Amino acid sequence: MDYPELAARTRRFSHGAPRAVTVAGDGSRVVFLRSAGPEDAADALWLLDVVSGEERLVAEPAALLGDDADPAALSPGERALRERLRLSAAGIGSYALDAAGRVAAFALAGRLFRADLVHGDVVEVAVAGPVLDPRPDPTGQRLAYVTDAADGVRRGELRVVDSDGTDTMLAGEDAGVTWGLAEHIAAEEFGRYRGYWWAPDGRSVLAARVDDSRLPRWHLHDPTDPATPPTTVAYPVSGGPNAEVSLHLLDLDGGWVDVHWDRETYPYLASVNWADGGPLITVLRRAQQHGLVLAVDPRTGETQVHAELADPRWVEPIAGTPAHLPDGRVLVGGELAHDGYDARCLFADGTLLTPPSLYVRRVVGRLPGDDGPVDLLVEASDGEPSQRHLFRVRTVIGGGVDARRITTDPGWHTAAVGGTVLAVGTASLDQPGTRWTVRQGDREVAVLRSLAATPPYAPRPVLERVTDRRLPTAVLYPGSHVAGRRLPVLLDVYGGPGHQEVVAARAAWLERQWWADAGFAVVTIDNRGTPGVAPSFEKAVHRRVADVVLADQVDALGALAEKHPDLDLDRVAVRGWSFGGWLAGLAVLRHPELFRCGVVGAPVTDWALYDTAYTERYLGLPDDGPDVYAHHSLVELAAEPVAARSQARPLLLVHGLADDNVVAAHTLRLSAALLATGRPHAVLPLTGATHLAAGGIAEHLLTQELAFVRAWV
Repeated sequence: MDYPELAARTRRFSHGAPRAVTVAGDGSRVVFLRSAGPEDAADALWLLDVVSGEERLVAEPAALLGDDADPAALSPGERALRERLRLSAAGIGSYALDAAGRVAAFALAGRLFRADLVHGDVVEVAVAGPVLDPRPDPTGQRLAYVTDAADGVRRGELRVVDSDGTDTMLAGEDAGVTWGLAEHIAAEEFGRYRGYWWAPDGRSVLAARVDDSRLPRWHLHDPTDPATPPTTVAYPVSGGPNAEVSLHLLDLDGGWVDVHWDRETYPYLASVNWADGGPLITVLRRAQQHGLVLAVDPRTGETQVHAELADPRWVEPIAGTPAHLPDGRVLVGGELAHDGYDARCLFADGTLLTPPSLYVRRVVGRLPGDDGPVDLLVEASDGEPSQRHLFRVRTVIGGGVDARRITTDPGWHTAAVGGTVLAVGTASLDQPGTRWTVRQGDREVAVLRSLAATPPYAPRPVLERVTDRRLPTAVLYPGSHVAGRRLPVLLDVYGGPGHQEVVAARAAWLERQWWADAGFAVVTIDNRGTPGVAPSFEKAVHRRVADVVLADQVDALGALAEKHPDLDLDRVAVRGWSFGGWLAGLAVLRHPELFRCGVVGAPVTDWALYDTAYTERYLGLPDDGPDVYAHHSLVELAAEPVAARSQARPLLLVHGLADDNVVAAHTLRLSAALLATGRPHAVLPLTGATHLAAGGIAEHLLTQELAFVRAWV
């Protein structure tokens, strides 16, 4: 079986691997999702008993739904949520636990299930309609959920099922208003995928009310099925209105308190945390250059400013913050950009907790302190952006700055923690997939079994930093390469904010090794604008994304050719998807003397047609800089006259027609502009495909892309 087919069947070798790992609050069990094997797409719910070290199957989709049901069947709301999460698994997509980790709730085919993790019972709970985002209250007595649309059922009703089975609506409205769901911008651009939060005592709920009635309606249609009406989505296009988001405290007895902040000045609700004390929220101005961390009084709904976040480019909160520390201080993530410092750090009531050398990525949770206050478990990088490690950060008052690295092996580490139990997921260049090890103190309890297929490659990319900007790069050669044989170059790009490609994890290089073995030297570059190095590195792109990103790619490619003489820069192709698709198109249109051809997948070709928060964060508001938007538009660039036929390099445009993030209009408008100026190109429409191009579509595209690239380099 060739690589594309094998990758499609195994979901890039992730079927059968543990994911969504959580540790119970008391450390008694580790809960996770895993399918039954390397070609089984339906994830089941599992747990590991920490005392015995034994795994136990809790809930299996086929057993719960019956033989005639499809575990891949999703309601429209669940499908949209998984699209935002970039989750293509079938079966149980996610679950939520009570505070002690004794009860789990999950949705399956729109139905609600409650699992008793202590005794092993799993029961279906009767509900009013298709279920979205079910969550037990912290005491495990009640379940909350949000309804999806169905016959006779409104989308966006927030409901609670009591222990006796009584199903009560807490809030719900008509006319484009939902309760308890994250709006598109929150989920797509701020990483906030939920819209309600239980109070620690389980007696009330903090809920988001979202009114998207002002948003334009866009219509997505599958032309292969002309009898089916189009799907309509409310889309917040750059420069236009956003959904109106407010917060409300809903008492289970019917009481109601509005949360007060200046929503006109700070319209974005970026994060909410309610684990200890009162709720903490982060709100941002529309330009995202200023934000507030607010403490909410759950009795009155009044808010108090705990911290201000400010940056003349944009504010970048740290995942896992803000949060209360046990001593009452508020943990806030921010940036240190004075006195020569250039770092992403943690602060407790304004006191620095992490050293300026550390690039903090996420606060995982709390670890018991050696003697006194709790420590923090943090994911961070320390000087090498291709690696992410775990650090123990002290929080003791007056204890100074103290961050000790826990993980020792090179690689990309993540974690979950509860009580004294730590589950560490390690990916590296030396092993396939992610290996999850469960430890209690100094004792290794178990390794979570992985049933994933073993990839056919063990890539060894050459990772190095180049140019005076010290850009992270990688070069990957064919397995049979002989030094001295010149190779055509494939520049495989993403390059967009918030995402790295050059990482010390084998999974990132499997597909690229297939390209290399097809006869290419594959090059990947993390330009300025990508995370992991320093705030100044990633924010250098503000309002000049195109110039900075493309210059870095071109300069790094030249620097690598000097170090790797087998790279033939007379034969260079470029490929990318999403932001990478835009960058691939930009590279070919601006530098036809360097790039022979490009594969342009799901590109944003006109930034005035993309969403508010992402576009305005990096380019500003359209009315404030129409020239900036025009400068970044592939449609405008393609419409320029071709000076010479040799300067018109071919492009392969690929787009999913069901994409609700970067709609297919982007590619169709680019194609029209290319056609008008006589630029050679082909369009490959993917019927029924979303931005994920899931279900094996992306993998089966590989052979088409390879044939196109080979024809032109």
